[in-house]
Amino acid sequence: MKTYTVAVLGATGLVGGTILSVLESRNFPVGKLLPLASARSAGKEIAFDGRPYTVQEISEASLAGADVVFFAAGGAVSKQWAPVAAGLGALVVDNSSVFRMERDIPLVVPEVNPGDVRRTGIIANPNCSTIQSVVALNPLKRWGIKRVVYSSYQAVSGSGQRGLTDLDEGRQDFYPYPITGNVLPHIDSFLEDGYTKEERKMMDETRKILHLPELAVTATTVRVPVRYGHGVSINVQLAQPYELSELRAAIAGQEGLVVQDDPASSLYPMPITAEGHDEVFVGRIRRDDSVENGVNLWVVADNVRKGAAVNAVQIAQRVLEAQA
Repeated sequence: MKTYTVAVLGATGLVGGTILSVLESRNFPVGKLLPLASARSAGKEIAFDGRPYTVQEISEASLAGADVVFFAAGGAVSKQWAPVAAGLGALVVDNSSVFRMERDIPLVVPEVNPGDVRRTGIIANPNCSTIQSVVALNPLKRWGIKRVVYSSYQAVSGSGQRGLTDLDEGRQDFYPYPITGNVLPHIDSFLEDGYTKEERKMMDETRKILHLPELAVTATTVRVPVRYGHGVSINVQLAQPYELSELRAAIAGQEGLVVQDDPASSLYPMPITAEGHDEVFVGRIRRDDSVENGVNLWVVADNVRKGAAVNAVQIAQRVLEAQA
């Protein structure tokens, strides 16, 4: 089997560490690992495949020879170093928001738009809540998607280790208000139009990934006192009438999507059961009679796994499979 030199930038962080774990669990063909980080974290040790590695500081020299580079160190680092890595010939999978809406850079969820991947250069990994949402929306394109309303319930791990610390230790060091016993309708900074950047990401990225540039979509994103697992209530208005049984069958046939929908048995997706899993879970599938051809979905996924690390590794796997 052909193996590759794989670099993980941000290897000591929450997402970077999870990428390493996913590379192991998915038997990614890593021949040589290059764990990288900023100067602040360089010198630390991480373990991969039973071996210790010393984290190196990011530089052009440390990127040299890498076939695949996963970026999980924030937008400023990606903006500076992702073009450098791509210029050295690597496939770059970037977890930041820096490149997502660039016209010539693919924004990919492999179960939804695998045809957008390319073999080299930068590929952007979407926002965590967007990823799980478009996996659930994709099978509905059969009836035409006219309008989407997102209401998200997002775990503190979406803020990284600082969000987890605020919740686990009852602090208020990162969030503007206590998160314990509270919900915050405020994720990322506010824009002049009253939306937050997180909401704008979900709206814009959905259009790009689904290839629906004129789609009417709106979002309200909320931080909740849950460690892992984002929930998104999705209200959809379809262009064409549908039979609920046919719509359910289409959803059940979507790659990467697991239906948990038995109200009589209180079966529905929850963060506590999605945590640690790589799939997207959907339930509470029901007709919305308040609008023509309306439907409601409840969608949950582990935001650090499928919402970040797993999707990034899947992107690289699709590219390497296409090259084989």
